[in-house]
Amino acid sequence: MKLSLLSILVGAVVSVPQIYGLARPAGLASRAREFPRNLKAGVVLMLLATAWFLYILNAEPIADFTVYKPYMLAGFGAVGVLSCIFVQDFLAVRGLAVILLLLAKTMVDTGRPHLGETPFVVAFQALAYVYVVAGIWFTVAPWRLRDWLNWFTANEKMVRVGCAARLALGLFFVALGLTVFRGM
Repeated sequence: MKLSLLSILVGAVVSVPQIYGLARPAGLASRAREFPRNLKAGVVLMLLATAWFLYILNAEPIADFTVYKPYMLAGFGAVGVLSCIFVQDFLAVRGLAVILLLLAKTMVDTGRPHLGETPFVVAFQALAYVYVVAGIWFTVAPWRLRDWLNWFTANEKMVRVGCAARLALGLFFVALGLTVFRGM
């Protein structure tokens, strides 16, 4: 995937919920507070994360483990599916955490070849490392996301300010994808 396309996609995914939050802060706050224990969202996110991880693992040329690769794919696939059955507490947060880690890997891998071309790639890489830290933190302590969401949605003003800041960040990465990263 090209860096420009990935930057536009990441920026758009960050921006779209913020537009909704600016238009209907109470609606976004309500949905955000429900997210950590939303089982349907958790199953979707965990299965998506499992499929994405298996795709990456299958594409990796790990010569030392070629014999074991089918077993690894089956084992990791089973872990992802069985997590949906046996680890339902904060499953949405755990699924989101894995998605953040996989997205960060994709962002770093895509941006690495272009690090010397423009200093803006470092901003893109920095967001990836924020996702790594968040992914690790939410995997270890998923209730922290619930607590943060409750704090960030405590009142309408906080929701609007947070949405405006995240919208600016998302639009920044869309703009980078359309201008600075074009052709990368």
